[in-house]
Amino acid sequence: MFLRITTAPLSLPNSLNDFGMTSSSNPIVSLNEFTYKKGTEIYGEKESAEYVYQVKTGAVRSYKLLSDGRRQIGAFHLVGDIFGLENGASHRFTAEAIVETTVRLIRRQSLETVADSDVMVAKNLLCMTTNNLQHAEDHMLLLGRKTSLERVAAFLLEMDKRIAASAVMALPMSRRDIADYLGLTLETVSRALSRLHELGVIGFLGNTQRQIVLLDRQQLATIDLQD
Repeated sequence: MFLRITTAPLSLPNSLNDFGMTSSSNPIVSLNEFTYKKGTEIYGEKESAEYVYQVKTGAVRSYKLLSDGRRQIGAFHLVGDIFGLENGASHRFTAEAIVETTVRLIRRQSLETVADSDVMVAKNLLCMTTNNLQHAEDHMLLLGRKTSLERVAAFLLEMDKRIAASAVMALPMSRRDIADYLGLTLETVSRALSRLHELGVIGFLGNTQRQIVLLDRQQLATIDLQD
């Protein structure tokens, strides 16, 4: 699951502390940290959902492998994001470190116990669940109705809201990851980025072109072109 895909991120819980999850503030809480190397699985689809996670450093992708072998990425979890909180007893997606990543984790049972007695924690959980639903609906619309150029533009705007602390947006994910998130081929994503560059909407820094400068956010937000 995911957090902070929103136009008003300050209104949402964005740390385990917002859920009363600090070992100093609550005696039932036990926080741990683990570091995963690039490409290492954090948990697998259908595994028991015993823990809730928060990204401390790095980035995580959650995905499903489809019956034909294709990978569909459902969400990217960036620094500060909380993920792995499920409605059922098992995980619906596999979570994997995109780069070397450190996560904090607590037992899901601890979180549920605190929520039973703390109205604010329960409210934050509801807020998080509602935000997850909104993201899922937006992602479904993006995959089903938008052109490839519109999908890439929407992705860049999402990342701009979530990780751009300066004029340069440093993407931790590869173009293959972006393609699997947007339901496109690698070549289509590359063409769309090149087109946005030609239009003067974005610029590139570095050989990997993962550092992107948004030159015209207004044009990016209003793009309505057909491939």
